[in-house]
Amino acid sequence: MADQVKEKTLEETSTWAVAVVCFVLLLISIVIEKLIHKIGSWFKKKNKKALYEALEKVKAELMLMGFISLLLTIGQGYISNICIPKNIAASMHPCSASEEARKYGKKDVPKEDEEENLRRKLLQLVDSLIPRRSLATKGYDKCAEKGKVAFVSAYGMHQLHIFIFVLAVCHVIYCIVTYALGKTKMRRWKKWEEETKTIEYQYSHDPERFRFARDTSFGRRHLSFWSKSTITLWIVCFFRQFFRSVTKVDYLTLRHGFIMAHLAPGSDARFDFRKYIQRSLEEDFKTIVEINPVIWFIAVLFLLTNTNGLNSYLWLPFIPFIVILIVGTKLQVIITKLGLRIQEKGDVVKGTPLVQPGDHFFWFGRPRFILFLIHLVLFTNAFQLAFFVWSTYEFGLKNCFHESRVDVIIRISIGLLVQILCSYVTLPLYALVTQVRSTHTQKHIKIETFNFKN
Repeated sequence: MADQVKEKTLEETSTWAVAVVCFVLLLISIVIEKLIHKIGSWFKKKNKKALYEALEKVKAELMLMGFISLLLTIGQGYISNICIPKNIAASMHPCSASEEARKYGKKDVPKEDEEENLRRKLLQLVDSLIPRRSLATKGYDKCAEKGKVAFVSAYGMHQLHIFIFVLAVCHVIYCIVTYALGKTKMRRWKKWEEETKTIEYQYSHDPERFRFARDTSFGRRHLSFWSKSTITLWIVCFFRQFFRSVTKVDYLTLRHGFIMAHLAPGSDARFDFRKYIQRSLEEDFKTIVEINPVIWFIAVLFLLTNTNGLNSYLWLPFIPFIVILIVGTKLQVIITKLGLRIQEKGDVVKGTPLVQPGDHFFWFGRPRFILFLIHLVLFTNAFQLAFFVWSTYEFGLKNCFHESRVDVIIRISIGLLVQILCSYVTLPLYALVTQVRSTHTQKHIKIETFNFKN
């Protein structure tokens, strides 16, 4: 085998090469900083205060990841010098012992895998010739002299460094996609809002007209035999989130309830409820992009699920999927219960049914808990996608983190489905339902009404 050539230090490197690298890094950083500044200025110009604050929180989160990256760079040598016993280091690996032996040429393997010795030696020889595997290391493993193993190797720290970068990129992309899908969903509501300004709407929603609650459009949709039982209520609402999660009659009824609770009589035709909900979505978006220590802690726990034998691909991607389905069902149940509450007050209604939402319809009387679950689902979904992209880049499509093609299909398909459900269905529905509540909107209504007039 040819003698290995040691990597050059900066003392042995051309100054023009160092200058070029620094110039390119500086140029890219300045362009990104100016772009973020331009976006923030545009938000201020368009009076998008909530989106500007959301952008600032994204910048803060990127700064946090950058600080983590800096700590990894500084502490790489110190951490790699921490030695632990081999029996402890051999626990909870992503790969099985035989798989590690096949890929990395390990010697401490079960007897049933001894026939692969020749193959392991060949792979060990190939690995020693690959410069990428020694790129981020510092010489040799000092712990091996003591009969121990490094806590995390220098090259492992380098790979973790790359994962932090991939996570930052994926999180930013997820934030953009989340807001874009939410806005796309609300764009369908524009024609419903414009319809409220027509004479036909005013005639069909005569405030002096008496009707049975079950004969109204809202009553026919929600007051039926299935709404009388909790089990059938949840089953029907579960499937409703997939088909027209927000209907025209639901939107107009919630709009009427909001206006009757917060605006003066006669404001119906002048108030743009859809724009108000858009502002609400922006406020919620500001929350779901902020740094939440609890959610970051849960994301770290997800790293433990990559242990060999847990088969995390069979259950881990389904956790955010199940959570977002339950949240979407709960929001549909709340709308139906608003209709049931109208019927409890009397069979006959005057004009449009008047809904009166309250915090007691939500879990623990805390509507923000649902927003926390949405935040949790979006971040963990982005985290799993970032981990998939990183592991594929580092180890190839077939590796110890996702060994089979079924694993890859499940992770990608469920991840995309969760993103669409959360951004296009659940988040706009949450903004619509929660903003009708009087306890949440009174302190914002004067400012928002003024903005819409202008």
